[in-house]
Amino acid sequence: MPSPGLRRQIGQLVAIGIAGHACQPELRSLARDFDLGGVVLFARNVVAPAQVAELAFEIQTLAADPPPWVAVDQEGGRVARLRAPFTVWPAMHTLGRSGSEDLADRFARALARELRSVGITLDFAPVLDVLTNPANPAIGDRALAADARTVARLGSAMIRALQQEGIAACGKHFPGHGDTAVDSHHELPVVEHGPDRLHAIEYEPFRAAIAADVAGIMVAHLLVPALDADWPASLSRRIVSGELRDGLGFDGLIVTDDLYMKGCRARLAPPDATVQAVAAGHDMVLLCDPNVDDQAAALEALVYAVEGGTLSVDQVERSIARHRRWKARFMTPAGERRRPSDQWRQVAGCDAHQIIAAEMAQHA
Repeated sequence: MPSPGLRRQIGQLVAIGIAGHACQPELRSLARDFDLGGVVLFARNVVAPAQVAELAFEIQTLAADPPPWVAVDQEGGRVARLRAPFTVWPAMHTLGRSGSEDLADRFARALARELRSVGITLDFAPVLDVLTNPANPAIGDRALAADARTVARLGSAMIRALQQEGIAACGKHFPGHGDTAVDSHHELPVVEHGPDRLHAIEYEPFRAAIAADVAGIMVAHLLVPALDADWPASLSRRIVSGELRDGLGFDGLIVTDDLYMKGCRARLAPPDATVQAVAAGHDMVLLCDPNVDDQAAALEALVYAVEGGTLSVDQVERSIARHRRWKARFMTPAGERRRPSDQWRQVAGCDAHQIIAAEMAQHA
């Protein structure tokens, strides 16, 4: 039976999408019942840098100890929630073609400074998929390269730079989305490789990311029959706990891809998927559709699962402890938090960052 305090803290295991450009009353009501793990921002939430900074500040006031992550998918190229006047970065295949760790480092530092200037604390980047299928519709030019060593080398350089500049990085998409023929946003891809190939190719960038002390790793909605013939990776204990946590020795935050994606939702509704994902070993599940009723149902489902013994209190407490450890590293304590300034004016889209973007674009 969860204590009243644990009931609130179970919210740490969920990060949600929201509607609008400010914290809505429905979000504040949800946060009164649960200490949300994070809020994920999308283009629908972005108007201008000052507005993003104010929204990020409001999100971090939803819970004091620890506050929610303010997360975003800001990769560069076609996956970028923040557009001009922020720097518009080329796709990541440009870094792979350059082969330059120095350029990857300078890009990631510039990206981190822009994100930090508006209060973002967690970036779902870099993409660590090895693009062995060039016709891959989901990954394509989001990948750094088609060979594992280049992805590992440049991806780990980006992780170190992002985190040294104060942004938690989250590598994706474990166990490897690079050799797929369909997009998991729309259907469930199948990865036919066996364990030997996965360990030799797909896992190499993730091993490098773990060695670089990456804060998080995102697990994809992929069916990998050689590892689990029944469940997508995102819902599979064999893959999440067996391969990533125990096999690769990762003790950071394990995060699902969005549970509303059809590659997952076709199997389970979000509340049931939330429980199964946490039971599989995730520390945080993403519910990115801004449906507060569904989000509340998923949170209540976690409470019922702990009350009923489907989820162990010890496992939930270990996940909460991981959040606290990483948030202590990347977030300002509540007592030191200040309303946003106009720091972004000196950073977002500045000349120095435009020069880096132009250098990357030369390798397009």
